[in-house]
Amino acid sequence: MNRFFVEKENITDSSAVLYGEDVKHISSVLRLRTGDKVMLCDGIGMDYHARITAISKAEVHFDILSSSTALTEPQCSLTLFQGLPKAGKLETIIQKCVELGISEVVPVAMERSVVRLSKKDFGKKLERYQRVAMEASKQSRRGVIPRVGGLIEPKEIDPAAFDALLLAYELESEHSIKNVLDALDGNIKRVGVIIGPEGGISDEEAKLFASLGAQSFSLGHRILRTETAGPAITAIIMYHMEGEA
Repeated sequence: MNRFFVEKENITDSSAVLYGEDVKHISSVLRLRTGDKVMLCDGIGMDYHARITAISKAEVHFDILSSSTALTEPQCSLTLFQGLPKAGKLETIIQKCVELGISEVVPVAMERSVVRLSKKDFGKKLERYQRVAMEASKQSRRGVIPRVGGLIEPKEIDPAAFDALLLAYELESEHSIKNVLDALDGNIKRVGVIIGPEGGISDEEAKLFASLGAQSFSLGHRILRTETAGPAITAIIMYHMEGEA
């Protein structure tokens, strides 16, 4: 069944209205008509089984037939703090992590980031990155559109926002991702994970993250590219947490 995101304020218990680019997609590409049924999603975790009642050039109207909590959302909320990578890589990281179940991606300007952007300059790109997240949510039938945060500095990471804060660190030799996850309390619901940029984590950053209470871990004997590490760790954590649910 075709699925579309609708702004929460445009959905009531009995009806909904869709605006924007999806209107043309419904009428001209999919050629849906009055009476056809679709699935609507409010982007914050609720699905709505709906029937089209009217289509115009600017909007599509629906009757709501039933609603339910989205079944595609993980029990664990995962935030990826991604060291700012080279151009193009961030879109790939966002896309793949959204498909895998991430809740939020926050780019971090680190010492060894090749790309140097001000927060203002990064802000100009944020709309495009958020759209990548939305399209990935549609493709993977997510019930939520994950947030892409504005560019921050390492010291701005707030450990109090998480039940566990983890750090992928290539110099970690004692703790693997497996034993770190196995040691977590089963009631943990909010996890933050920090990934370095192409040049990795500097010594000073490692000390800072340790002072924030981040538990460092190794992904094994192989060093992953930054655009591989985020999706790989997201998949591992989601598998572990959903297996515990």
